[in-house]
Amino acid sequence: MYLEHYGLREPPFSITPDPRFVFLSERHRDALAHLLFGIGQGGGGGFVQLTGEVGTGKTTLCRLLLEQLPADTRVALILNPRLTPVELLETLCEELHVDVEGRRGSLKGLVDALNRYLLDAYAQGLRVVLIIDEAQDLSIDALEQVRLLTNLETDTQKLLQIILLGQPELRTLLAREDMRQLAQRITARFHLTPLDAGETERYLRHRHAIAGGVHLPFSRSAIRRLHAHSGGVPRLINVLAERSLLAGYARDATTVEAGIVDLAAKEALSTSAVRKAMSGRLLAAVAALAIVVAVTAIALWNGPPMAPTAMASATAHPVAMAPAAVPATPPALPFLDAGELATRIAAAGSASPDAWRSLLASWRLPTDPADVAIAMQCAPLLATDVHCLRARATLDKLAAIGRPVLLHLRSDGRDAWAELLGVGALRVRLQLDGPAVEVPRVALQRAWKGEYAAIWRSPATPATLPPDIDALRRFQSDHGLVADGVAGPETGFALAADAPGPRLSRGLD
Repeated sequence: MYLEHYGLREPPFSITPDPRFVFLSERHRDALAHLLFGIGQGGGGGFVQLTGEVGTGKTTLCRLLLEQLPADTRVALILNPRLTPVELLETLCEELHVDVEGRRGSLKGLVDALNRYLLDAYAQGLRVVLIIDEAQDLSIDALEQVRLLTNLETDTQKLLQIILLGQPELRTLLAREDMRQLAQRITARFHLTPLDAGETERYLRHRHAIAGGVHLPFSRSAIRRLHAHSGGVPRLINVLAERSLLAGYARDATTVEAGIVDLAAKEALSTSAVRKAMSGRLLAAVAALAIVVAVTAIALWNGPPMAPTAMASATAHPVAMAPAAVPATPPALPFLDAGELATRIAAAGSASPDAWRSLLASWRLPTDPADVAIAMQCAPLLATDVHCLRARATLDKLAAIGRPVLLHLRSDGRDAWAELLGVGALRVRLQLDGPAVEVPRVALQRAWKGEYAAIWRSPATPATLPPDIDALRRFQSDHGLVADGVAGPETGFALAADAPGPRLSRGLD
């Protein structure tokens, strides 16, 4: 009923797990990378542990993981871990479609059947993964049975990769002295934390845009209150934002202010949670007042003051648009110094959809608002053969790869994304909040600490990997990458550098 009032196509803050609305913070992306690495070549058959508070997105990450698993992976997903050891094995076998007729109720019979299945999968070159959600609810006996499953192996290979997803209590449980055998087999750990204040705002804007919204109805103060009351927990953000929109609609308000969010929190959250958030607000106000009083006193003591000197359908199919190619001999462009660059960063804002839209266009990908919003989450696989990467690098490393990328710029507490279009010895070309400009490399280095985002297509002819690990490490070292011998996303981006696609312009100086 409030959708038309706010210009929305659908509810933006439903708590149902719609994959179109998934928002991946930096920590979510790191966690997903840990899980994918553990399933791939990094786990070595041990345990991968992912923990996080209720509502921080563990189950959502699990869904994303399942969507991105390699085709040669077989998965058993256990959502209800309150099982006896026998029930756990029976459920595992059922998930993998293992024939256990006549073996039910027998630990030995179930393990023997599972072992035969795993050996057969190994012979076919398949990976088998067991994912247990809410693992903090496993009994000690069930956990011990899970540990024993890692003993199923060949002379060179563990046959089962196990991923444990759980609340922080799982870490406490595995820290027990009698759990040390299992804890020692955990090869990768990651703890998912709530969103910070900036991520909370980006989360709100992302979901609002996917739902068809244009202008976010929450004021700055309302966004701060949403973060304070929810603690950055996505599920609570959804509950509070939904209730706040309803309250705003009931008052015929086009903008949701902080007071409405406070009222929504009183209805939706427990009294203790609201009191905690409000007390934090009071303490912040008192601290701010104390600072003002102190500064005023110092100023009066020292004399009068001196004068004050900015994919809902992100498919890999090309759309009808001209490529954003950069001419070999570019015309003269506006030149910004460090101060002017800082002004542009402030004007562009943290979301910077224009920069992401420009990067998509350079690869001839869809640029509708929903497509841009999805691309901004930079999932490892945006669409078939379309990849996204967020990482850190030097300007010289990016220049060597030669692809347009987005640089995350920061200045005076503000941040924005700018598309890198060209690199010279003394200056660089950027597209930031408007037409392309050029800035000194020195000015860029003050505003950019190495974080970038890249989009690229898989080559029509797959890039040939170096013949062995030593050659791969040499390739990585030559391209300024961590020489770990693992063909991860950054290595894939570098390997695709010679494939068709947009290029950085050269000779700017």
